[in-house]
Amino acid sequence: MRKPIFIIAILIVQTLCALFFVSDILSVFFGFSTTPLPWELREVMQIFAAFGLVVGVVLGAVLLRLATADRRRAELQLRRASSAFMQLLAERMAEWGLTPAERDVALFAIKGMSTAEIAALRATSEGTIKAQTNAIYRKAGVTGRAQLISLFIEDLIDKDAVTSTIDPSSSSKDEPVLG
Repeated sequence: MRKPIFIIAILIVQTLCALFFVSDILSVFFGFSTTPLPWELREVMQIFAAFGLVVGVVLGAVLLRLATADRRRAELQLRRASSAFMQLLAERMAEWGLTPAERDVALFAIKGMSTAEIAALRATSEGTIKAQTNAIYRKAGVTGRAQLISLFIEDLIDKDAVTSTIDPSSSSKDEPVLG
């Protein structure tokens, strides 16, 4: 039901059905003379048009429900990833022996704030922030902000790779099974 061709087909059917009803109303309203259809054919066309519109509404509701469920799943995954990232940050900062002030500065730096912005938030001088960031980089064993961020990204990727599982029955003899 998530195939674009299916959705396009539904939209085409609904458009044709709507055009049938609208053209019928407009021809009467503006007084266009049309060749009358036998009433049996006209009734069948109206039944099919109404059916097409009802099917479109039902399928639209189903697709909306599926989209809402997908959004909720994505939000849950984002919350989990955010939680995992914050836990990883706390673990690494503790391993590196960062002071509380250095932890704050590291977090602001990872969030992408400039030295001036961090200094303003911490109500201190830019020189102090530069000294603290240098201490953070030294303790983390990196040379700059980009490397600091990449440490966390690598850890998250490695953590996900280790915790993911592959079905042993679907792997070949040459493929490692993680678990």
